[in-house]
Amino acid sequence: MSPTDAVRVLLMARGCPESVVNAGLPGLVDAWDNVVRSVERGYELTLDDYLNDMDLRDLIAAAFHASLPDESARVADLLAAADARFRDRTVDSACLWGVDIASEEGLDPAREWWYYRRPVRPGDQLQEDLEGWGLAAREEPNGTGDAG
Repeated sequence: MSPTDAVRVLLMARGCPESVVNAGLPGLVDAWDNVVRSVERGYELTLDDYLNDMDLRDLIAAAFHASLPDESARVADLLAAADARFRDRTVDSACLWGVDIASEEGLDPAREWWYYRRPVRPGDQLQEDLEGWGLAAREEPNGTGDAG
């Protein structure tokens, strides 16, 4: 089995579309870089979309683990840079999936850190969703989050 085969098998087992399987680990990392760019601009989609994007980062972690060292080394710098930019434009949060799912899935904030961060600049819909799930308070113009 070639290095790429292990990642392909993983992606197929996870039900990824053929285009994702064919793009492999480099394609996943490129997609993550695009997600990070949207977070940097101000994430304009919903919490469901954001969770799907965090699932992408989770898939990258699994693919990275499945790949051989030379395969992961080819994308390691780009992934590290994208992760650093993501961390810079997000803040700590309770698990975005909620306490029950975090417990059921064994999510760990040190290991699956992407599920425990929310954008500094969420769009209106994401902000509304985060507030609705108790994951963020509306920031007031003075930046304190206070109403007065």
